[in-house]
Amino acid sequence: MSTERTMPNTEETVDTVRDRYGRIAEGTLSGCCGATPTPGCGTVEAGTAVTLGYEQRDLAGVPEAANLGLGCGAPVGLLDLKPGETVLDLGSGPGLDAFLAARHVGPTGHVIGVDMTPAMLQRARKAAAEAGLAQVEFREGRLEAMPVADGSVDAVTSNCVINLVPDKAAVFREVARILRPGGRMVVSDIVLDGTLPDVVAQDTLAWVGCVAGAAPRADYLAMVASAGLTGIEVLKDFDYIGKIGASLPEELLAKMGRAGVQVDDLAGKVRSITYRAYKPARS
Repeated sequence: MSTERTMPNTEETVDTVRDRYGRIAEGTLSGCCGATPTPGCGTVEAGTAVTLGYEQRDLAGVPEAANLGLGCGAPVGLLDLKPGETVLDLGSGPGLDAFLAARHVGPTGHVIGVDMTPAMLQRARKAAAEAGLAQVEFREGRLEAMPVADGSVDAVTSNCVINLVPDKAAVFREVARILRPGGRMVVSDIVLDGTLPDVVAQDTLAWVGCVAGAAPRADYLAMVASAGLTGIEVLKDFDYIGKIGASLPEELLAKMGRAGVQVDDLAGKVRSITYRAYKPARS
C-alpha cells in the first residue's frame, strides 16, 4: 500500500486551510477555489448543491448563511437519521449539513458540528440562533482530536473535509472512538483514482481546493477499515472536476500551464465518493 500524500509542512498547511476557509466565511473569498465564484465552488443558484445530490425542497428551509457551496456530495440524506438521535458533523463549516440533520433528529435529538475555523463557527452559531435550532451546537476543534465524548454519537457525517486533514487515519480512529456500538457514518469526500502531476500534488492551493490532499482510493478506504469500522460501502462515485466543472485557483492554473499540464490531465482522477461504514455492535 502506498502512503498518503502530505505537504512538506503539515501544520503550515493546516494554517493555510484555516485562513482560506475563514476568509470564505467572512465573504472575502467566494467558494473554495478562488477570489471570484467558479462553477465548482458556486451557490445553490448556480445549481452546484442540486448537482451534488441535495433536494431543492430540503435546501429551501435552510438558513441562507449556511450554504456556501463547499461540499462534494449530499451525505445527510443517506444517514437514515431518526428522531432523538445524536449526530456529529465533521468540519461543519457554515452549518448546512448540521441544519439538515437537525430536521431529521428533531427537537429531542442533538446535532454537534466540529470545525477548526473561528469565522465558520461564528457564522454557523449565528444562523442556528436565528433559526431557533436549540438542538444544534458548534464546537471548535481539530478532527484529529475531537471535543466529543467516547461512545456518545449515533451517526457521523462529513462533506468534503477529511481530504483536507493531513492525518486522515487519526480522523477515522476518532470516529470509531466517539461512535456508539452499532453506530454508522456516511461521508462525502474526495479520493484519487490516479497519480496527480507533481505541479498539482505539491501545491498548497490545490490542497485547500480539495485536490492535492486527497488520498488514493484504496489507501483511504483501508484507513477507514484500520480504525475498526466495518461494512464499508461506496454509495455514490463521480468525477468531481468533470461533473460539476470544479475550477482550480488561477495561480495554480498558471503554474500548471508553465509545466505543460492541462486540466484535462486530471480527468477521471479526482473522484467524489459518498460511502457508509459502521462501528461494530458489541458481541
